[in-house]
Amino acid sequence: CHIYIMYYSVMSTIIMVFYLLLARLFHQAFISFRKYILEMNILSADLHIILSDICCGAGHIDDIFPYFMRHAKQIFPMLDCMDDLRKISDLRVPANWYPEARAIQRKIVFHAGPTNSGKTYHAIQRYLEAKSGVYCGPLKLLAHEIFEKSNAAGVPCDLVTGEERTFVDPEGKQSNHVACTIEMCSVTTPYEVAVIDEIQMIRDPSRGWAWTRALMGLCAEEIHVCGEAAAINFITELMFTTGEEVEVHNYKRLTPFSISDQAVENLDNLEPGDCIVCFSKNDIYSVNRQIEIRGLECAVIYGSLPPGTKLAQAKKFNDPDDPCKILVATDAIGMGLNLSIRRIIFNSLVKPSVNEKGEKELVTISTSQALQIAGRAGRFSSVFKEGMVTTMHRDDLPVLKEILSRPVDPVETAGLHPTAEQIEMFAYHLPDATLSNLIDIFVSLSQVDGLYFVCNIDDFKFLADMIQHIPLNLRSRYVFCTAPINKKQPFVCTSFLKFARQFSRDEPLTFDWVCRHIKWPLVAPKNIKDLVHLEAVHDVLDLYLWLSYRFMDMFPDANLVREIQQELDGIIQVGVRNITRLIRATEAQSPSSGSESKTPGLGPQSPSLALRRARASKSQANMKEGNRTTEHSLGSRLVQEGLLTPELLQQLRKEWSRDHNQNGNFTKGTAATANKKKKKK
Repeated sequence: CHIYIMYYSVMSTIIMVFYLLLARLFHQAFISFRKYILEMNILSADLHIILSDICCGAGHIDDIFPYFMRHAKQIFPMLDCMDDLRKISDLRVPANWYPEARAIQRKIVFHAGPTNSGKTYHAIQRYLEAKSGVYCGPLKLLAHEIFEKSNAAGVPCDLVTGEERTFVDPEGKQSNHVACTIEMCSVTTPYEVAVIDEIQMIRDPSRGWAWTRALMGLCAEEIHVCGEAAAINFITELMFTTGEEVEVHNYKRLTPFSISDQAVENLDNLEPGDCIVCFSKNDIYSVNRQIEIRGLECAVIYGSLPPGTKLAQAKKFNDPDDPCKILVATDAIGMGLNLSIRRIIFNSLVKPSVNEKGEKELVTISTSQALQIAGRAGRFSSVFKEGMVTTMHRDDLPVLKEILSRPVDPVETAGLHPTAEQIEMFAYHLPDATLSNLIDIFVSLSQVDGLYFVCNIDDFKFLADMIQHIPLNLRSRYVFCTAPINKKQPFVCTSFLKFARQFSRDEPLTFDWVCRHIKWPLVAPKNIKDLVHLEAVHDVLDLYLWLSYRFMDMFPDANLVREIQQELDGIIQVGVRNITRLIRATEAQSPSSGSESKTPGLGPQSPSLALRRARASKSQANMKEGNRTTEHSLGSRLVQEGLLTPELLQQLRKEWSRDHNQNGNFTKGTAATANKKKKKK
């Protein structure tokens, strides 16, 4: 107890070294030292003597300070080289990281406007006119679209994404123009014109660093950025730090879109050109099934589908000769696909999100997100020259109107991310620290000014912890941890681990090895669980291709893997075309009671469905009509949820009416029918 009290007294003495420790590190060191003193059975002799002297009055509490520092340096080894580490993690002037870009005077042109305003079109026209150029987009589909447009216009253009390198020159010579995903742009190659699309994503919590790097580092005489007007002031301020002025071109939407005064309310009210936007795969499955029960064909697009399948579904929906006139999609349609949509219907206005603490939560979509999605209706290049937006549920419509009436939140910060070189310098000073710990220490010591923030590194740390036990050099470990994988897929994570383990043994990952791992050849899915697994296998092949461009010798069979990936894409397309049959097969294999789905692959009941059913229950409770009206309302609800077909409902009504007229009530009628059957037997 004396020692415990003494610790609080000594705090006033050791506060003078607080500047050496961040507040969090100081607190952790203090707690750890106190625990060490109170719980250790045997203390070192010198510390034991000091504590005894203090307790006996022969020493001063200040005498304990050197032992506290010794303990702190043991648990936080960076304290010995704090000055060097602070210099390495100083992120306050990222413009200085790109000397090649600072050596030229660049012209910055901001093309600002909403979706379907022609802003990207004007930037691409300048890109095609230039002697050399680079297009940097947020998605593979967008890069692929520019790649095709450029070559179709007679301007040779290469394609570079994380998983693909396509050179139009037969001998593999690089073209003067390249279309790439933004993470893959080169900041050392000189260009006449560079185009950075969707610049507002510079504030994205996970990927914002890629836009910052491109904007600050591209060596182009002209930088054309395209995006929301909400980013103009920030980009202008950011370019002020590099001494470059911003020329702004504002655009208005080419075709109008309006907000409907009525919600759809029932899937029977769908019309050709409608797109129902859901924010979960479960809702996609449910709505798709309910639509097909009504005898309508619909296309399906969601994020985890392969690019080829997304394009095939988009083509099916856009084809005027195809009977498919309804689209069910997630917000994946917000950018990257040209779709002939007349009306956007929000099935829900809340979507799953991860907050700053890494916790999952449901949040209402932002004005920027709502405008991005709603703007897909009535595009200039589609057959519908005027768009419309509404909601599925009546209660959501005033909320949507309020969201769309608000101004878009201005962009205020840009993302940054530690580079491999910075982490290697940290590792030089802290050779015993794990990669995950190095990242933690870097972030805790990093200094940024008000214009920047450090991007979320949870995914990076997740992968770093997963392969920590595998012997890899730091650079290889860093590259593996930057791989874009879906950590929610167990099979993808397992494959990542096996890839790293095989790599560490210096054993090439051959085509035969990959085929054995994924159990190729694969067959068409029989249920939703099979479809989800095939999507995961496609992601694993993407991972192989991504690594093959970083470690060519260890992943030598990229061409063969790409061939089976294309074949797998076709298999997945078959599954998506028969998605309703897969849902029925899944439910038949896993019967459950109640209205909530417990089907493997479908997951728990989605928020929007729960909200829908809660509203239906409330409506039923408020009804004051007769039993027949109640039965009719219940039947309509069962049809809407896909539990009954309209034909079965009509048949049940006829049987109910016949039995009621013959016997006076439904119970007697049922009993009479049962007795007749019994007599026949």
